Amino acid sequence: MSVTLTKTAWDHPPTAIGYKRLVVRRLNWVLSLGVPPLTALVCVGRVPHAAWAFCVMLILVTPYLPWVIVAYFRRRRVVAVLQSYPWREWPCRHPRRPPGSPATVAIPFKDDFTALFRIIPFPVEPGTLKGDHPDRIWFAGDPRFGGVVSPVGGHYPVRVVPHTPRREECGGEGFDLARRVGLVRGSGKGTRT
Repeated sequence: MSVTLTKTAWDHPPTAIGYKRLVVRRLNWVLSLGVPPLTALVCVGRVPHAAWAFCVMLILVTPYLPWVIVAYFRRRRVVAVLQSYPWREWPCRHPRRPPGSPATVAIPFKDDFTALFRIIPFPVEPGTLKGDHPDRIWFAGDPRFGGVVSPVGGHYPVRVVPHTPRREECGGEGFDLARRVGLVRGSGKGTRT
């Protein structure tokens, strides 16, 4: 019971604007974690305590910087999905979760198949974002391997992957497209980033 909204999700103007905001947001993450240690490193020997500040920043930044760099470059997977799949509106629910566990969204694609997706790379609750329909969600992608979700309106695209990784049969309907946009590997295992 989905409604196809456009030929591809990218054809919807708020989606392209939302993607540009995603790029800026991820670039800001990289810059906010990368520039301060580099600045402190440049100041070593010229400014008192710059070496100490560099060491502290390096200790604080090192665990997070690789994640935000990977997230920045994996944004291309989001745009590939948006340019290949249409938005479809689905009912959804946001399962309650214990603190610290990943944000998930459950979408019933068929009567006998409800996909539980994990929101990556940094969890957000699409149901809490600006939108009039917290019980509805827009989905672009393949239900077996994940894709991109957004609150109704397409203004906040977020990548999702299956909560429980699984290996699907290679080939079949939609497999080649999912492989081309980076949702699945040639082995049939869905990508996790």
